[in-house]
Amino acid sequence: MSTIATPPLTREPASSATTTTHARSRASIVTAALWHTLRRDIVVTMREIIPFLVQTLVMPLCLLLVFGRIMPGVGATHQAYPASLLPGVIAFSIFQGSILAITLSLILDLGAIREIDDRLLAPLPVSLVAIEKVFFSAIRAMFAGALTFLLAYWILGSGYQVRGDELLPLIGIMFLYALSSSALGLIIGAALSPDKIYLLFTLVFSATLYTGCVYFSWSSISSIKVLQIITLFNPLTYASEGLRYAMMPLTNGHASATLPIGWVVLGLSVSFFIFLIIGIQTFHKRVIS
Repeated sequence: MSTIATPPLTREPASSATTTTHARSRASIVTAALWHTLRRDIVVTMREIIPFLVQTLVMPLCLLLVFGRIMPGVGATHQAYPASLLPGVIAFSIFQGSILAITLSLILDLGAIREIDDRLLAPLPVSLVAIEKVFFSAIRAMFAGALTFLLAYWILGSGYQVRGDELLPLIGIMFLYALSSSALGLIIGAALSPDKIYLLFTLVFSATLYTGCVYFSWSSISSIKVLQIITLFNPLTYASEGLRYAMMPLTNGHASATLPIGWVVLGLSVSFFIFLIIGIQTFHKRVIS
């Protein structure tokens, strides 16, 4: 009597299915925690909308009023100067908005009270906590830039001249610079202690403002080679020049002389990735110590 051998049944290893399920569950938890953290930051900002507006609008208001309205009105600058000034002011508003959003909060969160520990209790890697702060800061910076457009329209009057055919490059440059300056703010906020906060205003803001081609275009300082080279190490220069490319009206059918848009995108992209890597490392060392 013969017996028929049956092949053994093969089963998919349970460990791989369990691992996949666990990974999906972990990803959903992290995504939910990231969203709730971002939403909380947005809600807090809306509750403090008046201080936010004061921080955002005072500096652009002064720059546009003095250099964009009064000085051309009294003949101290030519009448076309506001069109060249406005892109620089918007770029600086983005820088200011992002730095104030992330740096001041980080300096306070990492102080003696250690309010940052509340965020670290969330089911998020430390690096994602830092990235969330950068992304939220960039959102605030974009809002600051948009408000500056409205402010300029009100202050400059007939001096408000902005092209409307380069909207996508305009938004792209603004957002890329918002990310870059927010990543820089992550470095500063994680590196500075509360007793060194004065350096933020006396050194960072002043040096960035005056070497970022806010008041002048990069091509206009071609006779001062040293200054022209120094400005290339400031991401604000690339943002100001990129916005001039996207905003300034054509003159006799020709665009104004600016840095090539390819160099603008490259400069902002490289600065963002460098600042982000250094910022995450600095933040990680600070919160773990």
